Amino acid sequence: MPTAASFPTTTTNYSLPLLFAGQSQKEFFVNEAFSLIDSLMARTVLSILDTPPSAPNDGDTYIVGVGSGEWSGQDDSLSIFINNAWQFVPPTAGMLAFNQDTNQLMFFSSVWSRATEPLLPQSGSVVDAEARIMLAEIVEALRAVGIFA
Repeated sequence: MPTAASFPTTTTNYSLPLLFAGQSQKEFFVNEAFSLIDSLMARTVLSILDTPPSAPNDGDTYIVGVGSGEWSGQDDSLSIFINNAWQFVPPTAGMLAFNQDTNQLMFFSSVWSRATEPLLPQSGSVVDAEARIMLAEIVEALRAVGIFA
């Protein structure tokens, strides 16, 4: 696979390539920025992987787990396949991404995390039964919005 281009100046949050005065081949920088924006806008990832898939499609986006091989040193980054090369975007605190593989919303603080479903109450008196029904309804509502798988 070709090596991803390195840009001399980039934006602060998403490392989008910036143009500079008198630059030749501006379309390369602009097209690269548009491709990254296109992948980052929805922030939908296919899965979390440690190594690149064997046959990615243009625009495929993954979260790098413990990167190895071509993804070595890119842990937690968003890896986006653009023009036959992987582009890496380091996550920023507060970034959200929807993981299509687990059908869950993920949140980045110092690492990627996702909500885990609490255990539902299993015993108790009549008041506890009502509380169990209410908690079950809350959990179901959270499932419906993708917080729990």
